[in-house]
Amino acid sequence: MMMKTALLSILLLEYSTAFQPAASTSLPRQLHPLEQAAAAADDGGSTNKKGDNKAMAFLRSKGRIGGAANMDFANAMGLDESPSGGSQKDTTGGTKKSKAAYVSCTTSGVIDDMSDPFPFTSSGSQWLGITDRVMGGSSNGSLTRETIDGKLANVLRGNVSLVSGNNGGFIQMATDLSLDPSEDAFVDAEKFDGIELEVYCESSSTEEKFNVHLRNPACDRQMSSYRATFEVRPGQWATVRLPWDAFEGYGPGPEVTPFVPILRRLGVVSIGEVKDVVLAVANVGFFSVI
Repeated sequence: MMMKTALLSILLLEYSTAFQPAASTSLPRQLHPLEQAAAAADDGGSTNKKGDNKAMAFLRSKGRIGGAANMDFANAMGLDESPSGGSQKDTTGGTKKSKAAYVSCTTSGVIDDMSDPFPFTSSGSQWLGITDRVMGGSSNGSLTRETIDGKLANVLRGNVSLVSGNNGGFIQMATDLSLDPSEDAFVDAEKFDGIELEVYCESSSTEEKFNVHLRNPACDRQMSSYRATFEVRPGQWATVRLPWDAFEGYGPGPEVTPFVPILRRLGVVSIGEVKDVVLAVANVGFFSVI
């Protein structure tokens, strides 16, 4: 009887082994640098409870999970503005309303009035903090939601650094504009006359310069965009209006293509100048001249 039982066990083991699913041959997903750092923080890859808690705490501190109210992207390897065919992904575990609860920015004229929890916009997209490190730069910064002199705003803090003669050092806050990029990555803003935003900065200078960068279908390279520069006096809120004809093309595509406001992404950028940055932005949208 014992021999029969042992033989039956061997047969069952061989049967079960034969129907195990084949090991996946697909390449592993490349980890975001923050996820890599979290894994490294886990004491040499240990899966014990203590190591897991350390990794989770690290990701929370970086705004990667848990709906953190800020993004520290000092070590992020972000693109300036990714190719026009790209899509924006959630980077926090914050609560977002359903698509049906949002109104497209080209219907309301409002990109963000800061009424939704950070990092989400009031038009259904999401703010991202991005630096020049993907290009070998060393700029760093953070993006937070704060009340500045009575206004709720996104606040970009950091340092722009120029490395090895590269005049393209930058930090920026950016958001895609489409409510549903799976249907159409672009929005048609041709009925408006330009971009309007409320801005505030801190500086020891009498004036500071910043850019708004826009991307449309002509921007099919990483650094391609249409750019307009504005000046602001530190220590006070100001309303900035940038008409469409203020935007000039930079990089392959835009340099030879007239600008049309069929837009995928908007970025507010500090670029090309070594400086410490404190820039607050509120009530971003479009304007029309009546």
